[in-house]
Amino acid sequence: MNFISPVRKAFVEDIARNELAHVNFLRTTMGSRAIQRPTINLDASFQAVAQAAGIGGFDPFANETNFYIGAYLFEDVGVTAYKGAAALIQDPGILTSAAGILAAEADHAGVIRSVIYRIGGTGIAAANSISNLRDTLDGPVQQDQGLTIDGRANIVPANENSIAFGRTPQHVHNIVYGTPQQSARSGGFFPDGTN
Repeated sequence: MNFISPVRKAFVEDIARNELAHVNFLRTTMGSRAIQRPTINLDASFQAVAQAAGIGGFDPFANETNFYIGAYLFEDVGVTAYKGAAALIQDPGILTSAAGILAAEADHAGVIRSVIYRIGGTGIAAANSISNLRDTLDGPVQQDQGLTIDGRANIVPANENSIAFGRTPQHVHNIVYGTPQQSARSGGFFPDGTN
């Protein structure tokens, strides 16, 4: 990806370092219980998501705006996945680590939302379309929030008490599999499933 803005490039490089550190931490923590990396399909999946969201001819690597919109798809889902998983974690040490990862993911999502909001126009429209699509994929409850609500900035998606919502593992899978079918076990970004 060829970034024109050194600031936007620095943001992405920092997020990439964080994500690699998360993977290394999780693999080390899991030890022999760590699973193999699932098969990932980025190109066709981004195209399918963009088409379903009404964003034509989308290539997340074509320019900075598209790159951030692609990142927006995942970072918000990551935040809600960690929030949703909190109730499933019984070990206090693991819960504390997961809370720390959740905080980092929320920071990433905030940066990505802020950059897209500053891009404005088509960037905001695309992010809002992706938010609407996530809402159709993750179940009947409409809780996803785009970058604007009633014309105002919405950098922190949260409820009336400013508490972020969580997603169940199935709801997360529905988004990354690209289907609202609750029985889905593969598809979209993970054509062979997620182990």
